[in-house]
Amino acid sequence: MLRRTFFCLLLTISLRLSAQPTMEYYRDFVGRYESTRISTVFEALQAATSGEQRDAIVFLYAYMAWPDVLNYPADFYLKQTAASVRARHATAWAASVPDREWFHFVLPIRVNNEHLDRFRELYYDELAARVKGLSMAEAALEVNHWCHEHLTYQPSDARTSSPLTSLKTATGRCGEESTLTVAALRAVGIPARQVYTPRWAHTDDNHAWVEAWIDGKWHFMGACEPAPQLDVAWFNQPAARGMLMNTTVLGRYKGPEDVIVQKERQTTINVTENYAPVARAYVKVVDGKGTAVPDASVSFRLYNYAEFYPVFQTKTASDGTASMLAGRGDMIVWASKDGTYGFEKVSVGREDTVVVALSHRDGDAYETDLEIVPPPESNSLPVVDAKAQTACNKRLAEEDALRAKYVASFPTDKAIARFCHKYGYPSDRVIPLIHNSKGNYDSLFRMLAQWGQPTSLTFCGIRQEERIWLLDLLETLTEKDLRDLPEETVAGHMAVLESQELTDSLDLPLDDYGQMVRKYVLSPRIAMESLSDWRRAFCDSIPQDIRTMLRQHPTKVVDFVNMWPTLPTDESTRYINVWPERAARMLPIDSYSKQLFFVALARTVGLPARIDEVTGRVAYFADGWRTVEFEHKEVGAKVDAAGLKLAFAPTDVVTNPKYYTHFTLCRLENGQPQLLEYPEEATCESTFQSGAPVEKGNYFLISGTRLASGSVLAHVSAFALRHDTTVSLQLNRDDRKVSVIGSYNAENLYYDIESGAEKSVLSTTGRGFFVVGLLKASDEPSTHLLHDLEQEKEALEAWGRTILLLFPNEADYKAFENRRSEYPNLPKNVRFGIDLNGASVADVLANEWVRAKQLPAIVVADSFNRIVFGVQGYTIGIGSQLRRVISQL
Repeated sequence: MLRRTFFCLLLTISLRLSAQPTMEYYRDFVGRYESTRISTVFEALQAATSGEQRDAIVFLYAYMAWPDVLNYPADFYLKQTAASVRARHATAWAASVPDREWFHFVLPIRVNNEHLDRFRELYYDELAARVKGLSMAEAALEVNHWCHEHLTYQPSDARTSSPLTSLKTATGRCGEESTLTVAALRAVGIPARQVYTPRWAHTDDNHAWVEAWIDGKWHFMGACEPAPQLDVAWFNQPAARGMLMNTTVLGRYKGPEDVIVQKERQTTINVTENYAPVARAYVKVVDGKGTAVPDASVSFRLYNYAEFYPVFQTKTASDGTASMLAGRGDMIVWASKDGTYGFEKVSVGREDTVVVALSHRDGDAYETDLEIVPPPESNSLPVVDAKAQTACNKRLAEEDALRAKYVASFPTDKAIARFCHKYGYPSDRVIPLIHNSKGNYDSLFRMLAQWGQPTSLTFCGIRQEERIWLLDLLETLTEKDLRDLPEETVAGHMAVLESQELTDSLDLPLDDYGQMVRKYVLSPRIAMESLSDWRRAFCDSIPQDIRTMLRQHPTKVVDFVNMWPTLPTDESTRYINVWPERAARMLPIDSYSKQLFFVALARTVGLPARIDEVTGRVAYFADGWRTVEFEHKEVGAKVDAAGLKLAFAPTDVVTNPKYYTHFTLCRLENGQPQLLEYPEEATCESTFQSGAPVEKGNYFLISGTRLASGSVLAHVSAFALRHDTTVSLQLNRDDRKVSVIGSYNAENLYYDIESGAEKSVLSTTGRGFFVVGLLKASDEPSTHLLHDLEQEKEALEAWGRTILLLFPNEADYKAFENRRSEYPNLPKNVRFGIDLNGASVADVLANEWVRAKQLPAIVVADSFNRIVFGVQGYTIGIGSQLRRVISQL
């Protein structure tokens, strides 16, 4: 009956399609589902209450990522599409949005890799009330103020929180800020999209923001960072130096922008020329004889975080050529085919076609130096009315106060300690968990109370109290997990422990036993996926005797998972996965979901398993870690490793190079580099000085020194690792003497926070060199600058000279003071003040090296009024640049 009704619905759709041949998404829907008979699709179509809602359902199911098709019920999409249709008819400007913009930029629920939630449905009334009676442009600005009222910037990991979680958390990285803002704009019918630069060229970071379609034209905004008008943000200047800014659109988008990737379900468009001068970079790939190579893999890469990060990938045409529209700076072009590869620097807009010869093979040993220059700085900034900016600043302060009041309601250490005393928990373990959970603290309290009895149980041969098992589980999770952790998910994982089925010990090394059980059996966290209740689902659906067999014969787990059909690579989406319990339906799943499915199943039966954090390889533990490559005949091979030492001679600037800041290591396979993702705290000394165990193979070591101009002095070396090996780590440097680049009046007055009096800069710093930083209250570039100073705390304190950080006014300082606790490790020689009458700001920004009158700015100056170093605007790694400069003074 179900199949018959589904066929009737498809027949109806086919008739509608024949009557309206331009409705491409109907054809794509039929082509995707006519043979799958997925029940949720049938339910959604059957329950649609209007033709308009049915169109929306068809469009979403035609193009949404496969995990979204399988993970969420029909009722979820029915409610979201109903909310979208409602918003479309609520205002005159929403009703005027053309179908193209509405389907692609209002209707879609997903923005990034977030867990989908009911934000649009739950917050429509509140947002609609805020924009009532406003023009479309005014409404967009007002929505951004609402978002800032609830969320402010704070760095975090790459998994994007959902809008509802972000509201509960009150902080988020730019990806979360822009996800919330896009969701809020779409909720009231304003087309919106998340625009991002995968990596900047001039500094080690990336960024995401928002574009809104207003009365026929796209405009940008800093997400959760309101400005008095559209197209104004702190990143005006950095974006003018960008080399690629793009956005990914659901479906086959046919707008006017430059399409750089067209897939069956989504379109990636290049919007760089909206922000920066651009040109087309042309390359030609040839073999060792100079003959053009068609169908070679080509990736355009930016030096960022000490790697050549791929921002665009394509294939060569029949004549061996490929191209990309990009900003006017230097890129690395990497080409490969059939195990051969080559790379060259391309200066976009400054040279003709660059020839890339496939002159290397995996295992070749060589070294080379590169100087990589980003696009030049720009001084083109929009003019903002002073009165409008003052009014906006007043609103920002009010919104900061509202958010701060909410955050102040989170539990104190004393309150958490009282809870721990009541339920018998160690407070030193619980306090960090509650603080990291932020607004989700009530959920954690309920979980902890539920398992607060001193009942003991045995799991994988370890016997301890049930409540301690819960702490062990929670401590394997990320801070972000604690902020959106579903209680039912924890209940499911704990319920399996309570069944006490895994009472026998695992065959693990004694010194690693507890860590292995907690991290690779107990933990529900596998990679960057959304957490779900897979352990209980597997125990309910797979008989105990089968689970025991799988545990005793690990290769059977691989065979079991290999029965699942795999979707084409084009359908795979990193960080969006089919939840393991949904994957058990035997429907086709993408390769990433299959990896997670394997690890979840292995852990459920008591077999330690992981996706290796460094290499990304799937592995299980059976007398050593054994790799898994699905659909390959050889499964369970032991990881064959050798010791890799990196030899580095400390300099007066860098004594212990940091991974991602100074160097990275890539594994070369079939001519393609794959980054080894060591933890951010990894250094040459801590990880490689004694010989890191690295899988034998071929490698590519990249190191670099970022200069104040944004240019990079890079060094690369390729080598084969067949046995314990020592490789030299080289950091190139610019040995030119520090020179005077401008002037700063050391007699400028400021209000000193510490003494509560007006003082001159010179009276605080004394004679000699000092640092003056000019900050804004809480914008992202100023936040990065403060964190950069924290990272170089030891070196800056050892220097001993004054680091004076000035805010433009009292309101900005008070806003910073509300967030002072976010910067606990600032150097002791940092002092704070308020720039009286804007004297220091005017003085610094008047220098010739300053391209735009924009904060933050930081200078190294002396009591002779000379500036010897200066950085202005958005720059990552200022702390290490200061270290380099002061070492030469």
